[in-house]
Amino acid sequence: MRNYLIAIILICLTLPATAQTYELGAWAGASNYFGDLNMNFSFQRVGPAGGIFGRVNANPRIALKLGVNYANIGFDDALIDNPFQKARNLSFKSDIFEGTGQVEFNFMPFIPAKDNKFFSPYVFLGAGFFHFNPKANFEDEWVALQPLGTEGQQRNDEYALFQGMIVYGGGFKYALNYAWSVNLEASSRRLFTDYIDDVSGLYGDRDAIENMRGETAALLSDRSWEVEGIETLIGEAGRQRGDNLNNDIYVMLGVSVVYHFHSIKCPTYE
Repeated sequence: MRNYLIAIILICLTLPATAQTYELGAWAGASNYFGDLNMNFSFQRVGPAGGIFGRVNANPRIALKLGVNYANIGFDDALIDNPFQKARNLSFKSDIFEGTGQVEFNFMPFIPAKDNKFFSPYVFLGAGFFHFNPKANFEDEWVALQPLGTEGQQRNDEYALFQGMIVYGGGFKYALNYAWSVNLEASSRRLFTDYIDDVSGLYGDRDAIENMRGETAALLSDRSWEVEGIETLIGEAGRQRGDNLNNDIYVMLGVSVVYHFHSIKCPTYE
């Protein structure tokens, strides 16, 4: 009983005093990447996504949400009907692990226990961090690309695999009853890196890459040698390999199931 009271007190001290309800939820859905390999906004390589979250409803209009999410993204030049990309022949996949915090605004007052306030569209804006690790399939093995410096990066000058981001989007909340609700949410990430696909700038010098990183790094820096009919490798040093004017992005769409914990009354002592 003493441990129970201590837990209640700690919860009361850490949660906003104005909050009406607290929520825990889990979601599942899909993710898609757009970037140097998928510049046509194709949905030919959609991956799974999901996560868990907690939400504090400060009032019927404003909510604060913390979440931990996973997504699998990837793409292949072979999926795009573009002569340069067909010849470039690059591909990747990556697992994304992220933590986010966001502020939500409900367009309509949302109170699950009220008959006339059981649904609302909403928008949100927040920030977070994520970890990615692009890999390519080479000789039936998935090889991590960042350590290979495929664009000629010097040692210790590789792009960071932990990055910050801005998250934004919108959704729709619908309360099934006073305790349970479902959410439909679409979100996007504004990233501060152009390397979640390991492609951004120019081709490096292949011989220099091989001398510094090894043969596998050189072979994966320019994979035009695998394309039938290509007689001369396209990866000349200094030639454009990607588009470094725009950072990569990824988006998520999911459905969540949410459980509502109504206001916790803190114990009083006399």
